Amino acid sequence: QVQLVESGGGLVRPGESLRLSCVASGFAFSNYGMSWVRQAPGKGLEWVSAIDLEGDSINYIEAVEGRFTMSRDNAKNTLYLQMDHLKPEDTAVYYCALNTDGLGPRGRGTQVTVSS
Repeated sequence: QVQLVESGGGLVRPGESLRLSCVASGFAFSNYGMSWVRQAPGKGLEWVSAIDLEGDSINYIEAVEGRFTMSRDNAKNTLYLQMDHLKPEDTAVYYCALNTDGLGPRGRGTQVTVSS
């Protein structure tokens, strides 16, 4: 049974940083590309970034390019999203998802709020 548990969210001021983590279990983590998606208040799900099996190929939505860094540790079955220079428009619930298209099984999410 696929289980994904996100953590690391919180309330920060614009310009500050957060590091999200996602611990995976119930499947062969190293055999799957993974993604981060987010859902802002009142909006639909938005794909944010994706990473391949080994972490060699990473893609981002233009809005976070240069500010967010996605990585993975296959030995720890863990996915990361380092978020720097956060903006109010980054406020959302962030989910990690199985597969790179963001449409696979997701965790329960972690809330990120950016506000002064």
